[in-house]
Amino acid sequence: MNRMKQAAAELASLSIYHGILNRTVPKALYRLLWADTKETFLNAWGEFFAVLCERESSENFAGHLTSTALYDENAFSLASAAGNVDFSSCMQAAVERDLEIILDLSRLTPDDLLQSCGFSDLPPLPCWETGEPVELLRGDAKTCAQQMAQYYQKNGCGMYARYRAFIWRDKRILPVAHPDKQRMNQLKGYEVQRQMAIDNTVAFLKGYPANNCLLYGDRGTGKSSTVKALLNEFYPQGLRVIEMPKEYLMDFPYLVDQIAEIPMKFIIFIDDLSFSQQDSTYAALKSVLQGGLAARPDNSLIYATSNRRHLLRESFSDREGDEVHQSDTIQESLSLADRFGLSINFMLPDKVRFLEIVDQLAYQHDLKEYIPLLESGAERWATIHGGRSPRVAQQYIRDAQAKLSLGKSLDD
Repeated sequence: MNRMKQAAAELASLSIYHGILNRTVPKALYRLLWADTKETFLNAWGEFFAVLCERESSENFAGHLTSTALYDENAFSLASAAGNVDFSSCMQAAVERDLEIILDLSRLTPDDLLQSCGFSDLPPLPCWETGEPVELLRGDAKTCAQQMAQYYQKNGCGMYARYRAFIWRDKRILPVAHPDKQRMNQLKGYEVQRQMAIDNTVAFLKGYPANNCLLYGDRGTGKSSTVKALLNEFYPQGLRVIEMPKEYLMDFPYLVDQIAEIPMKFIIFIDDLSFSQQDSTYAALKSVLQGGLAARPDNSLIYATSNRRHLLRESFSDREGDEVHQSDTIQESLSLADRFGLSINFMLPDKVRFLEIVDQLAYQHDLKEYIPLLESGAERWATIHGGRSPRVAQQYIRDAQAKLSLGKSLDD
């Protein structure tokens, strides 16, 4: 059997790692290896090279192909991620065989295929560089299998190993390719509040008791940024965040079904949470937080942000209605927030604290020599741009940076 047909048979025979054939590059390689006419061969070659270029892998084909094994979700990777390393001899042998095949395929060169394709008078074709396999797949098959098991146990598997942030949409968990890069050290002020969120998250990651968390208070104070920063600080320890828009709260049972058996820790993030009296999702969230049949699994917590402490919009007319047991209704409307075990208040800063935040941002952005000028303009900026808040302070500092970069005065 020639090199091309041997490689085609190997790729088709993958068992545990058969799922990599659903990935773009292995799928294109599969079509190329099985091309049986000159036309299909040339089309498949062009498509394969194009997808390599799209993924910036034309100079390291081996690195890209072997990396698909890192993110494959299969019986071996799931068990390893859950800490179960006592595999049957049959599975162990299948894993080692598949890894040997993937390594062998990663050594394919353009010349291997051109010399064994059986087609003559081919036009000049673009060629890729073979490169090197990922570090975990260097060595004999047994060593590679052990290294992969350790990788899955530390990093998870499937898309949860490749991505850290996700969003719930159309009853599916979809990865966010470019999540917000917010870090804790970029956030100024509210150290006590953020430490409460950090401590709760650390307890959760270590398997200790932890609470669902409501971050509430004035706009622009960094509530959502705190959750994003938590993800970026703790994702190496297994933390993942799934943002669930409020309008999809009725889908909560579907979401938890998809993550309950995943050996990672998940924060289900609900941003800008509030309800009207007629909102059907109010009852759904209340049930989720406490007492519903579709309770959240142990590997998840709910973190929500809101500008309202009690979440439910309420008017004076609601309290003056003609209901007989009006006090019961009022208590019902206030009870949702109480079901978050941890509530953290973010209030707008006073003038002194606002200027402290401006100063801290100035130091962070190497503008300390301009602090007197920045302080004198900060109040004026806050008055024009909606009041004092960390968000307004950041906007002010960015504006100052832009002016200085353009050679303008801060007084302009």
